[in-house]
Amino acid sequence: MGSVIPAVDLKAKGDAAVTINIRCAGPDVLDEALRSGREQLLALFDGFERALGSEGLHVAFDPVLNLPLWELGHIGWFEEHWLSRSTDWRRGLAFDSALPRSASVLAGADGLYDSFNVPHRQRWQLALPSVGATRDYLATVRHATHALLQQSGHRDDELYFFRLVLMHEDMHREAWHFIAQQLGIDLGPAMNGRSPKASNLQGEMQVAAGRYQLGSQGPGFAFDNELHAHTMELDDFSIDRSPVSWARFLPFIESGGYASERFWSAAGWSWLTRETRTCPLHVRRAEGGWQQCRFGVWGPLDLNAPALHLSAYEAEAWCLWAGRRLPTEGEWETAALQAADRREPFEWGQVWEWTASPFMPYAGFEPHPYRDYSQPWFDGRPVLRGASFATDPRLKHPRYRNFFPADRHDVFAGFRSCAP
Repeated sequence: MGSVIPAVDLKAKGDAAVTINIRCAGPDVLDEALRSGREQLLALFDGFERALGSEGLHVAFDPVLNLPLWELGHIGWFEEHWLSRSTDWRRGLAFDSALPRSASVLAGADGLYDSFNVPHRQRWQLALPSVGATRDYLATVRHATHALLQQSGHRDDELYFFRLVLMHEDMHREAWHFIAQQLGIDLGPAMNGRSPKASNLQGEMQVAAGRYQLGSQGPGFAFDNELHAHTMELDDFSIDRSPVSWARFLPFIESGGYASERFWSAAGWSWLTRETRTCPLHVRRAEGGWQQCRFGVWGPLDLNAPALHLSAYEAEAWCLWAGRRLPTEGEWETAALQAADRREPFEWGQVWEWTASPFMPYAGFEPHPYRDYSQPWFDGRPVLRGASFATDPRLKHPRYRNFFPADRHDVFAGFRSCAP
């Protein structure tokens, strides 16, 4: 990635940024990361078992979230699919998808856990293996993974799938925080947090007009949608140094913003009326002031914390009301990298941040072996940048592109704004 930009974690050690560069990690670092990540994964799953019971972990159907037990098995399947069942894992991006794979150690695993071929609704109807059998499956697969890692060298190609498997598991651990929040349950001490940190940082960062690089290049791991770095022309712009806080967002609600169609796009107003919302998800007005529900517990809303559980439509509506706009992903990335270079304050990593950019491939895009990661989703849904408090620190990276449909408000998402 040129000069390699590490991930930035703004929560691990007080207010000090901690650099973690798993994208260039060698076998020893990856081995330890796989072990610690799995320990946290299983501890989170213990939390689901405590809250839901181990006999099936019954959860009512949800159109966007997965059953925890299905997701646990899928994590093992994904790892086995790309590593121990493959004869070509050493070749990384040159992986030959036409080569046959060996059979899974779990009979019928492909029919249960292949996320692209098993429709979402069908996952709730499957006869899944028991919790014990699923845990055993993950343990068997992970033992094989560690054995393969001991055979690996230090080249990026040889380590590509180990890095992918690790970060895939990190993503699912964050998704489990989404699920727990929706269900109103606490998963215990293994959680990465329960709310974004409050901040007193205010003001805007000025970025001069110029030519800037967007995207990743060079050694180390990168997701396919980040690659093919290219130059873009930007006009000068002014961008918030931190995401929009509740102190800035609440006046929009209190002034009738959720009842005023003029602040909403046609799609946004249609979503709002369908959802019958008068304020963001997991927020309510009480006698003593505004409250927020975090993992089943209602408490006072921290006005200095970033507003979250916002759809892209809500972010856009606030911007129109405030005379602001959402940044493009190019503006966001440029500001984040420039601030890091200049050691200027630019806080990110507590909430995912909606941008004005649709999720589209960069020119020259080529899908990586895991073809379903990006390519099926180039449908115009918005890009989100940054990370949330529940994102594993090693996954945080200023060039990382997240993407969700504009109506998703179960995600730990907020936004920052730019001057018009």
